[in-house]
Amino acid sequence: MKAYNFTFTLKRFNDDLVYGGLGHNQGGNDVLSNKIKRGFLAAFAGASVFSLSLTGIAPANAATTITVLIDNTESTSVAYKAMNIAFEKANPTIKVKMSTRPGGADGDNLIKTKLATGQMADVFQYNTGSLFQALNPAKTLLDLSKEPWQKTVQSSFKQTVSVGPKVYGAPYGPAMGGGILYNKKVYASLGLKVPTTWAEFMANNAEIKDAGIAPVIQTYGDTWTSQLFVLGDFYNVQAADPKFAVNYTNNKAKYATSAPAIKGFQYLEKLNKLGYFNSDYASAKYNDGIEKIAKGTGAHYPMLTFAINDLKVSYPDKLADIGFFAQPGASQAKNGLTVWTGTGVYISAKTKAAAAAKKYVAFVASKQGTDIQTKTIGQSGPYFTSTASAPSASLPGAVKDIFKYFDVKKTGPALEFLSPIKGPNLEQICVSIGTGQTTALKGAALYDEDVKKQAKQLGIKGW
Repeated sequence: MKAYNFTFTLKRFNDDLVYGGLGHNQGGNDVLSNKIKRGFLAAFAGASVFSLSLTGIAPANAATTITVLIDNTESTSVAYKAMNIAFEKANPTIKVKMSTRPGGADGDNLIKTKLATGQMADVFQYNTGSLFQALNPAKTLLDLSKEPWQKTVQSSFKQTVSVGPKVYGAPYGPAMGGGILYNKKVYASLGLKVPTTWAEFMANNAEIKDAGIAPVIQTYGDTWTSQLFVLGDFYNVQAADPKFAVNYTNNKAKYATSAPAIKGFQYLEKLNKLGYFNSDYASAKYNDGIEKIAKGTGAHYPMLTFAINDLKVSYPDKLADIGFFAQPGASQAKNGLTVWTGTGVYISAKTKAAAAAKKYVAFVASKQGTDIQTKTIGQSGPYFTSTASAPSASLPGAVKDIFKYFDVKKTGPALEFLSPIKGPNLEQICVSIGTGQTTALKGAALYDEDVKKQAKQLGIKGW
């Protein structure tokens, strides 16, 4: 079985940079004696508890409770519930209390607020790359650099959860591709072929619309889902302009003035104008999108491939009907897959249960942890640990589609792993373009201003 490795390099500017889930009774004397004994024992027990409370020492069998905060997707919840059960069985003196958070900008703001106010859970799952950097990890997170399990984690992942030499996270989940899920039954019924260029993709969309099926699913009720046509296009951007990431970080390249980079915004504008979206695109949510692609009421859903896990959980009988391809670009020869790491698992610097929290994070990153993830929700890409089991030959077709890009080495990291800058308002800007409220050019210019504010906030030179 092939060992998949990645070559993400997230540039570090300086170590201080702030970046974007404890009798025998024979007579009266014996009775009196027993009463005295019981009274003495009760008093002793009470005194012992009182003494322990004064000295701050808990009884030996007291359980430590750690809190864990995860995202609110169904697949993540299913996987963590299973891992929590296994972890508590292996660590009977530790109990796990889990809670969930929203995705997108609401989730980003909640994470930052909890960290800033000291209300963060002991352990939490969150993004890697630029969004991790925006958490000011040197001040808000526990340094996990010297944990023994770090030896099993690929360096390409460590780079996305590090500041200087310090590593703050563990991997949860496999590598993800940003591209387009498609319904194979729709394609088969219309005699369509998987597109390798944007022109072919649009030609397919025209035939799909004529057949009375929504060509492209959009779910702006969950605004974070609006970004995929922009973010998933980055492999194509980098292929056309290999220096874009460096120039973008150094304030020398803009979305509004870069012909390759603005295309993602233009795709949104064009698709909306042609009426290629589902009729309820403005209010539909992520789970609605999963249902539409599973049932074939929509033909394409631009999305990260973790969605395959949610399809397996919610529509297991439809999983074989779903395929995946990288977002097409101008050139078939230069087309490839934009890749994200899995999410990171972190420990709040203000935790009062650091030892227990470290055991939990180690479990998530262990072979048992990744095996549980695969068993409960399936594997949607390569894991980032050397101890993970080899992929099964019975992987869903959509997952096999992802591995094909790794096999031919046509993958590249998303921009957020090559640059610390990601404007926080991209999802709202994409919604504005996708709903026809603004143009691609104006939206790209707005995002350039958003990026500028973020870069200045992060203190990056040249801005």
